[in-house]
Amino acid sequence: MHRIEITLKDEETTKKLGAQLSVILAPGDAVCLSGNLGAGKSTLARGVIKTAAGAEDAPSPTFTFVETYEAKGFLLWHFDLYRLERPEDVWELGYEDALEDGVILIEWPERIGALAPSDALEINLEIHGNMRKACIAATEGWRRRLHEAGIA
Repeated sequence: MHRIEITLKDEETTKKLGAQLSVILAPGDAVCLSGNLGAGKSTLARGVIKTAAGAEDAPSPTFTFVETYEAKGFLLWHFDLYRLERPEDVWELGYEDALEDGVILIEWPERIGALAPSDALEINLEIHGNMRKACIAATEGWRRRLHEAGIA
């Protein structure tokens, strides 16, 4: 795994990272977003969603668990698993369909443990005062794509 750290100075730079990430996403991809409450997971997801699907308003699916968006060439699934009680409950949310041919953004992937895609791009967001840090763990394939997007 390749490790990349990016300082995110504010909400706009967090959204910009999401926008950069969105251009390299393809059907079958999964991105796992981890971090404490308020670390910027939903903000990063909104950057991806706005650029990939053109959605200006992308609410966090904390209470609905999942929102879907039509993007160019794929359906974008945004899961927020914070309130998920048991890992296997994710199957009731359309997770199997999302894994088949969608692109998946998963907030709180630790809630599903081993059910999280093993080849997912992992982004852990940390709070550092008024700023955030994105700690990215990427396989070689992801590293190449991130480099092409100007992220690494």
